[in-house]
Order: sequence, then structure tokens, then C-alpha cells
Amino acid sequence: MNDAPRRDLAALVVPRWGRLVETGDRYEPYRLVDPDGAAVEAVAVYFQELLAAGKAPSTVRSYGMDLLRWWRFLQAVDISWDRATRREARDFSCWIQETVKPRKIKAQGPRAVGGAGAANPVTGKPSTGSGYAPATVVHSETVLRRFYDVHRDAGTGPILNPFPLDLSRRSGRAHAHHNPMDGWRPERVGRYRPSLPRRIPRSIPEAWFNKLFAALPSNRDRALVAFWISSGVRASELIGMRQRDIDPGQQLISVVRKGSRAVQQVPASADAFVWLRLYQQEVQGQIARGRTQPVWWTRRDPIRPLTYHGAHRMFERVNASLGADWTLHDLRHSAAARMVRDPMLTLSDVQWVLGHAHLSATEVYLTPHKDEVVAGVLAHHARQARESIQPAPLPPAPGYDPASLDVLFGRSS
Repeated sequence: MNDAPRRDLAALVVPRWGRLVETGDRYEPYRLVDPDGAAVEAVAVYFQELLAAGKAPSTVRSYGMDLLRWWRFLQAVDISWDRATRREARDFSCWIQETVKPRKIKAQGPRAVGGAGAANPVTGKPSTGSGYAPATVVHSETVLRRFYDVHRDAGTGPILNPFPLDLSRRSGRAHAHHNPMDGWRPERVGRYRPSLPRRIPRSIPEAWFNKLFAALPSNRDRALVAFWISSGVRASELIGMRQRDIDPGQQLISVVRKGSRAVQQVPASADAFVWLRLYQQEVQGQIARGRTQPVWWTRRDPIRPLTYHGAHRMFERVNASLGADWTLHDLRHSAAARMVRDPMLTLSDVQWVLGHAHLSATEVYLTPHKDEVVAGVLAHHARQARESIQPAPLPPAPGYDPASLDVLFGRSS
């Protein structure tokens, strides 16, 4: 690997090779195909491994997009997937962090205001820029390392995984000097895995949420947002609800959790059920009725079940009217922040509602919001300024009456 000539990644042209196809088959929900439409067998085998491990079709799609990027890179460097070495893995990791992400041609949204890295004037979020997000880069490294692990164990891939683990993390005796008061740091870290910045969940301020809710164009959208902000369920979990999953009498909805795939009842606000009833009254006679039928449908003809991407586009349009760039997941963060601030709810209560496997995932919501910190520090500076101009009087010595001293020194009103 060291003797091979260095690749000019700046001049590398990665083709738009192949695509990821949704099949509609529950045993093979997605298929990676080449330009001729033939399935890539190595990826198909890996997808079967994921499904056998209980992964959701959405997970298969996410992993498939990472593999599609890797296959396109291999086409650019003219290397077969089973002949790839750590040199290709290293170059791919460099390339994906610096390349421009291919995008569909569409109108620039509020994220593009001010250019790459500029903060949105409403939300304060920095724009994503023209490249891949750090989370996407990290996810790709994990997926490709596991893909090659599967084929290495089956004897159908390279003997050495092109995406190895960092040896420095595996050397020495495990947890030899671990402080029991500290959390456990991950040990299985890839060599070509960049550091992921720690993200603090960003919630929507109350004033801006009221403006956003008022800008929603329909009772369906108001019901969706009311459920997201009051229940804290994920966007995809709410979209996947069936009509049998609604229990207005107890103010409960049943959702299928993203990770465990378990069905869980979650409480929601009374307002959410009111907006849902108004929406149901509007579409009576227009949508299919039945316990297994979806709750949410599109508003335009032909009427069909609402998808996550349709709800995402609805929320994007509302954001654009305000010049903001909040996401559907920010509604979940906002619901969590509201519940954490309630002194009558324990952190374990919030953990159960959000469906977190570990309490540490819920603890991140204890971090104060930036606006709260800024307001508190500014109030601190104002108090300091007042005390420097008019120092607080010292307490009187024992035996003196404070009221008599106020009269003596003219401090009484």
C-alpha cells in the first residue's frame, strides 16, 4: 500500500453509478442495482443479514445509501469491492469528508441563507454546507466496516477488513484504570472514523413555536405537530400509526418504537386529539376506514397514505414562511425539553416516554438552552454593575438596631 502512487482525490470524478431501488417486497425491501438493473449480490447478502437481525426497512435503506456511495467510489478508482484494501478505505474516508454532496436541483431553502457555515437568523443553526454531514461520514465508516466483517467471516470477501479498528483502542488491559464515577468510553472505534462533535439537542422556543403552529395550513398538520410536541415520539413512529392505535378516552397513542420495534402506548395532550378529530371530520368519506388503515393521508389527489418525506416537505414549507430551518426531530427535542423542565416529572419518566434504552441518552436534555444561558449571564452582569455603583450595605454590628441606624444615616424612606 505504501509503494502505490498517491491518488489525486481533488481530480477524482465519481460517477452516478447504480441506484438503490425500493422493491415493495418485505423480504427484500431494498435492492442495490447497477446501471443495467442487475442486483449487486454482495450487498443483497448483507441486506439479508440485516433483516435476519431484526433491522427495520428504514435501516436497510440507510445502510444501502452508504454502500451505494462506496460502490460509486470503487467505480471511480476501478477497484472491485472484494479487492479493496485499506488504501481505498483511507482514500474514501478522505474523499467523503471533502467532496461536494450531489443534490437535486431545487430552490434554495432557509438553510442556504448566508452560505456554508452561516447561522440561520431565526434558529441559530449553522448551515450544512455543500458536503456530507459529519454524522453521515461516521455512519458510512461503521456500515462499511460491518459489511466487510460479514463477508470476511463468510469467506466471500477480503481476509483483512479495509476499514479496520483503531489498534490503540484495543491494546492493553481493558478498563485497567477506569474511574467508576466516569462513563464508559467506546472501545470499538474505526481507524478511519473522524471525531463527531458533541451535539446539544436544540428545542424550539415557545414564542417561535406559537408562530410556527399558527402558520400550519390544515387541521391535519396541526394534529401532527400537536402530537409530536406533546408525546415526543419520532416523526416516523407517528406517521406509521394505524387507526386502531388511537385511544382518545385515555389520551393514549400506540407507536412502534424505531429501535426495538416494540409497541408502546404514549400519552399525548388533549389538544392533539381535538385537532385529530377535526381532521377526521374533514376527510370523512374520502379515506379508507378500518382498524389497519393509516391515520394520516395526503391532502392532494390522488389521496394516498402520508409518508415521512411528505411530512418533511410540509414542515419545510412552514419553516420557509418564517425563514427558519427547524426539523421534525426538533419537535421531539422540544417535547423532551418541556418534560425535563417540569419538576413533577422524573428523568426516568421522560426516558420511558421517549423510548430511550439508557438514561444517559435522556440526560442530554438537562443541558440548558443557549438562550437561557445567555439571558442568565447578562442578568449576572447587570447585577454586578448595580452593585458596583451602589454597594450593598454591610450588616450592623451586634447590639445595634437596624431601624435606628437607618434613621441616623438618612436611609429611611
